[in-house]
Amino acid sequence: MDEILVVAEKPSVARDIARVLGASARGEGRLTGGGYVVTWAIGHLVALKEPEELDERYKRWRAEDLPILPERMQLKVLPKTRAQFAVVKKLMNSREIRSVICATDSGREGELIFRYIYEMAGCQKPVERLWISSMTDEAIRAGFAALRPASRYDALYQSARCRSEADWLVGMNASRAFTLRYGALLSVGRVQTPTLAMLVSRRLEIDRFVPQPYWTVQADFGDYQGVWFDPSREDGKRIPDEQQARAIADKVRGRPARVTGVKAEEKRELAPQLYDLTTLQREASGQLGFSAERTLKTAQSLYEKRKLVTYPRTDSRYLSHDMGGSVEKALKNLPESYAALSASVLAGPIPRIKRVFDDTKLTDHHAIIPTGRRADPQALSPDEAKLFDLIARRLIAAFYPDMEYDAMSAVTGVGEHKFLSRGRAVIAQGWQAANPPLRSKPKKGEEEQALPQLQKGQRVPVKSAKAVAKKTTPPSPYTENTLLAAMENAGKFVENEELRRQMKERGLGTPATRAAIIERLIDVGYARRKGRQILATEKGVRLIGAVPPEIASPETTGRWEQALENIAQGGGDCDRFMAGIRRLAAFLTDYAAKSAPEAAFEKEERRGKGRKRAAARSLGIPCPACGKGQVVENAKAFGCSRWREGCRFTLWKNAVSGAGGPELNAKIVTALLKAPDGDLRGSTGTLHYHEGTVGFTPKATR
Repeated sequence: MDEILVVAEKPSVARDIARVLGASARGEGRLTGGGYVVTWAIGHLVALKEPEELDERYKRWRAEDLPILPERMQLKVLPKTRAQFAVVKKLMNSREIRSVICATDSGREGELIFRYIYEMAGCQKPVERLWISSMTDEAIRAGFAALRPASRYDALYQSARCRSEADWLVGMNASRAFTLRYGALLSVGRVQTPTLAMLVSRRLEIDRFVPQPYWTVQADFGDYQGVWFDPSREDGKRIPDEQQARAIADKVRGRPARVTGVKAEEKRELAPQLYDLTTLQREASGQLGFSAERTLKTAQSLYEKRKLVTYPRTDSRYLSHDMGGSVEKALKNLPESYAALSASVLAGPIPRIKRVFDDTKLTDHHAIIPTGRRADPQALSPDEAKLFDLIARRLIAAFYPDMEYDAMSAVTGVGEHKFLSRGRAVIAQGWQAANPPLRSKPKKGEEEQALPQLQKGQRVPVKSAKAVAKKTTPPSPYTENTLLAAMENAGKFVENEELRRQMKERGLGTPATRAAIIERLIDVGYARRKGRQILATEKGVRLIGAVPPEIASPETTGRWEQALENIAQGGGDCDRFMAGIRRLAAFLTDYAAKSAPEAAFEKEERRGKGRKRAAARSLGIPCPACGKGQVVENAKAFGCSRWREGCRFTLWKNAVSGAGGPELNAKIVTALLKAPDGDLRGSTGTLHYHEGTVGFTPKATR
């Protein structure tokens, strides 16, 4: 038999592809039929070997063994999914298979997953690439009708490989070096550490802030209010002395006033652009209280399971010019509750707005939009319904007219004193009618009061005046929303002007990795959540004080991201990039040994005043990360018995409780880690485990 092997990234995706292809016959780790054999990975089946797997001497962490710089990075089969890898390898090398189709996720990580499997399996057969942005049946059929040469994505793979190996070289060496230097288990990484540095910087700004008292004078003119100001001063509304403020209030109270100046300027606010992953995560955080990780997992479910939205791990906010038909279909097939909102957009041809359709701004994928598959809101989980609503409203709002408003100001004089009044009056709601949760915020100084029709020279009474005590305030702590924005716009923290320009649209990490970076900082104890705030812990502050700027500055990561992007576009030099990474790894180990400042870190194996932690209890199952240790339980988390040897596997007991999930216990974790597809369904929802991260999707309510 002469068949084509299709390799998907997950079992659920494989089942969808197999159904479209007519491959319905079940076999071990595969579906067969119609001339196709469809198999799957379970995320990563293959990964880079750990240091101790390269050489036995690395089992012990010793400064004299650093830096660890293998001439060639080696791959390994992950123990937890060894059986499925064996299936894929056998199929790849079967005489009955003439060619292979890579059908992993259409992105950098998906490319790496497939290429690692292909290399580890020793496969030599020709490969084509399925590249789709939607999991609808129509999109899958269209993708198979337009398969692309795998070689087209060689540069993307090289970029992904360099990123993976760079993270290994920096993370393994720096984490070992600083752990040995301070006698406490420390994690250092090329993206997580600069992200932590921003959190630490903000915490120190807040901690060191000394509030300064000041006063304002507010006057009531009957139909409107004003604030005293001195136009000759930059901070003209602030009065440093209480007695002066009270004297002004006493002097103007009850006196006649005259309008000395009126200004009204008509302004427009453009409709918001479509979502990429980061903007979706930010708005879901601000409007729904979702963590970035929760948003990503929900969006992934809407993409893979529900087939209702396009590929979510995108960094583009644009559509291609030929997608007008897709937009029209998506709008027509939205639930009935959106019909009134979308009617005006569908009244004529879909307008080719430059802020929506721009081929020059596209990356590997377009913006996140509904697929055109009709949704049943009652069948969605609460999280899915809320997130789909954001995405649907955003698509509608993108084609609405501008929001129009008058920005008004008036100056009222009372003797030698002047009072400033600002207001904002909406003329036309425009896009806000379609996207009411996303309210347009007044610009600085544009109060929400509606000013009456005032005329220059008009006399008004001062009905009351009072001095109001205030204090200067520190910068606000980061929330998930603002931290994502800071990571996305990390270039502003870079001093080099050219690099700052290059980083404008890249920042720290990628849209697909930023959520995991934030969760990682929390998992290792460098940051914590307080409500919606993300705060650096004392441990995080000490780590940033201990590491050099070369690893803490966003500039370093910015240079890497730029180099990796150049490689992905076919214009970068992998060897040159990796040579720089090796030099950095060597520098960091040398710095930790010779130059790192004195610092005290609490040893993680102890708690309280000299009391040892209770002995960890083994669950009797192998660690899914290293495959050599056992999963053990302590007071706050489940981890690996080989943590002293560097295994970083950790599942915190409260990892999903904030998303409505259960507190993790030994029974749940055992069942979850044994689940073949990493999903554990319960009465309240489904737990998901993937590559060291656990998530929760609540059960749909009817």
